[in-house]
Amino acid sequence: MAEYVVEFGKDGRPVEPDGRLDAAAFHRNHEPIWAVLQAFLAGKSGDVVEAGSGTGQHVVHFARHAPGIIWWPSDLNERHLKSIEAWRAHAALPNIRPPLRIDLTDPAWCPAMQDGSGPAELLAVFCANVIHIAPWRVTEGLFAGAGRYLRSDGRLFLYGPFKRDGKHTAMSNAVFDTSLREQDAEWGVRDIADLEKLAAGAGLTLIETVPMPANNMILVFGRSDKDSDKGSPKGDAGA
Repeated sequence: MAEYVVEFGKDGRPVEPDGRLDAAAFHRNHEPIWAVLQAFLAGKSGDVVEAGSGTGQHVVHFARHAPGIIWWPSDLNERHLKSIEAWRAHAALPNIRPPLRIDLTDPAWCPAMQDGSGPAELLAVFCANVIHIAPWRVTEGLFAGAGRYLRSDGRLFLYGPFKRDGKHTAMSNAVFDTSLREQDAEWGVRDIADLEKLAAGAGLTLIETVPMPANNMILVFGRSDKDSDKGSPKGDAGA
């Protein structure tokens, strides 16, 4: 079942004196997520933005395993931003930049993406467990920004639970979806077909769907006009 998401730091888990938060989901999903990212990032260099970094634990794990990549964590929640910076300081890795304060409802994301203080063309954008606990306009802004900032060979990696053709892929996800919508009518598990339509408007296309543990998936989007995408697998990789 997909993780039930609350604001980190208010979920009853311990908070370190320096502000570092701990997400239970990180300990369960970071290895399978990294296996997917590593397959794409191996041998490459460039900037990667994590949109909605939460505690900051994922970006530290990724940066430790990909020292040739510059990692840019981000969030909008102040408690999360403090935790991300605390994890960055704790890890002391030279390839993690200070967290960006990104508002995904803004297609431009943040001033740092415009004024030269942030990353330029992005090798990848990674976003986990965000779009189902946010209004649809957050998803719209995520795709708009990815379409704007990804370089020609870049990828958007989207992790979480998803519906396929209007149907849930597991009963547990249906229960989760109902609980989300009861909290906020604008939340909910998103349908892959709707995301493909949004991607098309941003010049992106779904090129791979990777099944993950606990009835989650990673959706991989790339440039619609990339010749290298032609013939890329579209469907359930490894299914």
